[in-house]
Amino acid sequence: MSAANVSTQTFTLDGVEIDFVAGQTVLQAATRAGSYIPHLCWHEEFPAHGSCRLCGVKVDGHMVCACTLQAAADLEVQSNTDEINGQRKKLLQMLFIEGNHFCPSCEKSGNCLLQATAYAMGMEAPHFEEFYPDRPVDASHPDILLDFNRCILCALCVRASRDVDSTNVFAIGGRGISTRLLVNSASGALADTDMTLQDRAAAICPVGVILPKRRGFSIPIGQRRFDLQPVSEPGPGERP
Repeated sequence: MSAANVSTQTFTLDGVEIDFVAGQTVLQAATRAGSYIPHLCWHEEFPAHGSCRLCGVKVDGHMVCACTLQAAADLEVQSNTDEINGQRKKLLQMLFIEGNHFCPSCEKSGNCLLQATAYAMGMEAPHFEEFYPDRPVDASHPDILLDFNRCILCALCVRASRDVDSTNVFAIGGRGISTRLLVNSASGALADTDMTLQDRAAAICPVGVILPKRRGFSIPIGQRRFDLQPVSEPGPGERP
């Protein structure tokens, strides 16, 4: 079927009409129209996961995830309101204190989706008491470093490793506060897997968990994608 034969319909997002085609979610349609709905765990290459809850929007007075909500004709969606953005800011604050996110010293600063989204939501401080988790850093692999202290459990690396690389290097395990990212090897070390820098999973992390060795700060601070343009605007701030 040609693009010309695809029937488009519209819904409204904060009063603005958004075109969509059957099968698209609200977040997919909004993103492709250049309208920003904050999100961390959604990526256009994979089915929605709905774990971060940051893309929550209001429809008919109820909060739903835009990444899983199917677009429908005449749907009225609220996203950019003080109430909803306030909830998003609290979620971001909790993500920051649950992990060790020290932006000034992090290699991902300026390329970090968590950091960029916090800026977009006007977050100025963690607000809650820091957890300071003590999770081991895995430097066993010759080319890749894992810093589990920064993981936000978006599961993008799990999905990329499973669905694109077909290696199943990563998994999510545990419950509640003990939930964590796992490496699927007998030793639990990344060196004992088949992961390479060419894998999709090696480049998809939105924060600073999966880092290539010997490439630190190859793009100077001030010239990185979210330094050049906010995540809320289309263009250089697009996802990797």
